[in-house]
Amino acid sequence: PPVRVLRVLDIGCGEGKDAVFFARNGYAVTAFDLTSSGLDKARRLADACGVHATFFQADLLDYRPDGEYDIVFSSGVLHYVPEPLRRELLESYQDHTAPGGLHALNVFVRKPFLAPPPDEESPATLWRSGELAGYYADWRFHRFAEEMLDCVSGGIPHQHCMDKIIAEKVF
Repeated sequence: PPVRVLRVLDIGCGEGKDAVFFARNGYAVTAFDLTSSGLDKARRLADACGVHATFFQADLLDYRPDGEYDIVFSSGVLHYVPEPLRRELLESYQDHTAPGGLHALNVFVRKPFLAPPPDEESPATLWRSGELAGYYADWRFHRFAEEMLDCVSGGIPHQHCMDKIIAEKVF
């Protein structure tokens, strides 16, 4: 839990499990997703857990923050961002991060030695190895890793590759 209230932006919050986790641990959470059904579940989960989070509907490709955040979090969503939009989108999040703030993000990475998963939506949006880190060249890395993940989505065992970063804005 934070020693002071930290403002979290949860990008693509889905059904809200991460947003509610942050709220339960004392963070001031703002979270958005594209689907109203997911947001309805997120609100019900927050209510059931007795916590508050601000949920709203927005498209990841169009929404740009207008407030400042201490933590920007996204898990399993940024692979929907087409390559030409990535720099502008991440710079917007960076510009709306307080000094000393953190970004905790992950992206699916294209690997030529991995067969496409049976439920792959679009290989065109997968990131290149290290691409995510390149957008944070001026930030302090607390963690950067590229990991192989076993998966059975679609009922067929396969693997994914994911880059994960926790980076701090130091200026």
